[in-house]
Amino acid sequence: MLMACLKKDLKRLYDYSGSKRRNVSALSVGFAIFNPRFLPVMLFRFSYALCRNKCRILAKFCSILNYCWFGLEIAMHCEIGPGLVLPHTIGTVIGANRIGENATILSGVVVGARSVDYSYQKNERPSIGNNVFLGAGAKILGGIEIGDNVVVGANSVVVKSIDGHQVVAGVPAKTIRNSEDLMVV
Repeated sequence: MLMACLKKDLKRLYDYSGSKRRNVSALSVGFAIFNPRFLPVMLFRFSYALCRNKCRILAKFCSILNYCWFGLEIAMHCEIGPGLVLPHTIGTVIGANRIGENATILSGVVVGARSVDYSYQKNERPSIGNNVFLGAGAKILGGIEIGDNVVVGANSVVVKSIDGHQVVAGVPAKTIRNSEDLMVV
């Protein structure tokens, strides 16, 4: 399961970057450890898998490596579907309840509770759908729902649930157009 997820993550990164690679093998996942766009995703996947298997010390170690090396903090309890792309990680904090497949999250994004929540109450954290693009500096806060195929504009602050197929922007974020005619990558 972990390898299948990593292959989908790497394939999506290749697609996103315009690479012509068709197949992703376990060997290519292994070599991708040297890719600074993929290693943070790999460390998160290891952290999440270790946490689910009750290896909390090793899970925390992977999480700390991500924080120290890439400026990326992802809660090891956060469920994120395959196809995760993190083009730039610095200043990104992800503490969602869950994030669906094919999420693209740019730098400086914060996804989490509206107030300090060290006990990780899932109902206080956002749930985000599939094929979502979170622009640089976006903030998604509280126990809200973000639907599928949503684009959140750069530096937007989302504090209310958003239906699917929307492009939102602003502070607070408001729908600026329908995203059904956009291809969210």
